[in-house]
Amino acid sequence: MTASRTREHTATREQIATAGRIVVKVGSSSISGENVGQIAPLVTALADAHARGAEVILVSSGAIATGMPYLQLDARPTDLATQQAAAAVGQNVLIYRYQDSLDRYGIVAGQVLLTAGDLENPSHRSNAQRAMDRLLGLRILPIVNENDTVATQEIRFGDNDRLAALVSVLVKADLLVLLSDVDALYTKPPHEPGAVKIVDVTVGDQLADVTFGDIGAAGVGTGGAATKVSAARLAADAGTAVLVTSATLVAEALAGHPIGTFFEPAQP
Repeated sequence: MTASRTREHTATREQIATAGRIVVKVGSSSISGENVGQIAPLVTALADAHARGAEVILVSSGAIATGMPYLQLDARPTDLATQQAAAAVGQNVLIYRYQDSLDRYGIVAGQVLLTAGDLENPSHRSNAQRAMDRLLGLRILPIVNENDTVATQEIRFGDNDRLAALVSVLVKADLLVLLSDVDALYTKPPHEPGAVKIVDVTVGDQLADVTFGDIGAAGVGTGGAATKVSAARLAADAGTAVLVTSATLVAEALAGHPIGTFFEPAQP
């Protein structure tokens, strides 16, 4: 069961600035460690969209990465139990940081933790959709993350790009913005000679002859360019426009500036 709202189709870049329901996904490396200072400008961009009347959902990675220093860990743990422990500590700190920044704008965050099983089970999926719709109706800003403390290796989303796409489908979002460390998608890893920026991806474009490397330099995330393309296609095929760009360009992205890679949504 999906949300019952009528989607305000964001079919072109020019319509991004007026999108009514927006999901923004940010990765671990963009808001943890030495980049923790990026939370404030990210929140400012979300608050600006919120102030113009948009309904905004943030899908934020970073619980494990945020918790690592508190467990005296120098690298992302590989065993599930330590990942769960780091997530339990880090999720608390992460939400505090977001709320502390949102307080400047009088916006209240609502924490929503999901597992893959929640969106596969019809009853759980319906409950998640209803809760999200109610939070948005109350002008609360939901902050969604995978529930790493209870998720197992067998029932994980794999990466939060996919989670963000599934949330976009769940709530019938007009726009999904996937943020990373790179300003757009390229025909090959952007540091390689001959890499060309991909500006627009039309419906059905298979991106032939494109070679994807990883996005992310901090070693604390799990996604890359290929996962972003997969997630973007999932959302776009369901009717949600998608923009892939850098976390440092989030304000420009939500204002509709001609940046990043735009995935045209399928029409009903």
